[in-house]
Amino acid sequence: MKKKVLVVDDSALMRRVLCDIIDSDERFVVADRARDGAEALELLKNNSYDVVVLDVNMPKMNGLQLLYELRKSKISARIMMASTDTKDGARTTLDALELGAMDFVHKPDNAVSCRAQDFKQEFLGTLAGVAESRLPALENKAPKQEVRTTTRKIVEIAKKHGTGMNGKKIVAIASSTGGPKSLQAVIPRLPAELQAPVLVVQHMPKGFTASLADRLDCLGEIRVKEAEEGDELQNGSVYLSMGGIHMNARPAAAGKTVIHYSDEPSREGVKPCANYMYESLMECGYDEIICVVLTGMGADGTEGIRNLKSKKKVHVIAQDQETSVVYGMPRSIAKAGLADQIVPLEQIAQEIILNVGVK
Repeated sequence: MKKKVLVVDDSALMRRVLCDIIDSDERFVVADRARDGAEALELLKNNSYDVVVLDVNMPKMNGLQLLYELRKSKISARIMMASTDTKDGARTTLDALELGAMDFVHKPDNAVSCRAQDFKQEFLGTLAGVAESRLPALENKAPKQEVRTTTRKIVEIAKKHGTGMNGKKIVAIASSTGGPKSLQAVIPRLPAELQAPVLVVQHMPKGFTASLADRLDCLGEIRVKEAEEGDELQNGSVYLSMGGIHMNARPAAAGKTVIHYSDEPSREGVKPCANYMYESLMECGYDEIICVVLTGMGADGTEGIRNLKSKKKVHVIAQDQETSVVYGMPRSIAKAGLADQIVPLEQIAQEIILNVGVK
């Protein structure tokens, strides 16, 4: 059965172009169209759709206002943002993801560019990922103080029992669809005294990762930054890969490790690709790598971790199906027999701390 799609955009031309793209794929059918958030809200109150394609800038009620109203009315919907705002307005995009949107695609400024094959492929690929996703939960997130109190308790347990602490370690995290919000449930729960650096590859285009890093940095104790070429990896710091380019770890003088970017083609259909990150750690001087695979479509991470395990001591933590927005990447890890632990999202930070240790 075809997936039913609601298209919300104030431009009649853009609605037609997006609808043509959707209807050209046998997996989908445009079930309804709306000119603004107010029209979409009424449709969503009375109908169910597999995916909602949502613009940001619209009269009467914009995309963010619609997301807020859906949360307020406790209406769950799989939302994919498609707006020209998403490229220059990275903060707006992150706001949309926090409010319940599952993923986003940058819509070109004109309808002619929307008809290009590259955009069609990206749009339909993202749409398919959102269609497979779990409906967003409507519960309120834990207050910042509650998160910090929980982190402190886990740190005390780690100190008391001397968990982790054996050898030089690094944490390497891979995430995709649903990742920005899932990372907010993991990174802010990590303590500043974590005895390892943390690398993160989140599938995102160029221009969005700096804002995501800044947002994560404000939410918890641990330092978070968008990784730059030549950054020396330090314990208690998180390095988020730039979008649109592959992040690697490279050994440097005096046993140090630094960030290096490479511009190879996409792998697993994504750029940055976590497989490159994991494989780059083969040559670095870490005694153990803690690999964490979070929500996401596809299988990125599986091949890289398998290759890494042939050279290094590796402990793999995969997110469970129940808490994954899209159970693709973690399922691939589990099916390959590579997972040492399969845990819910809210437990992942705890397992990282207990495996790595604190100073």
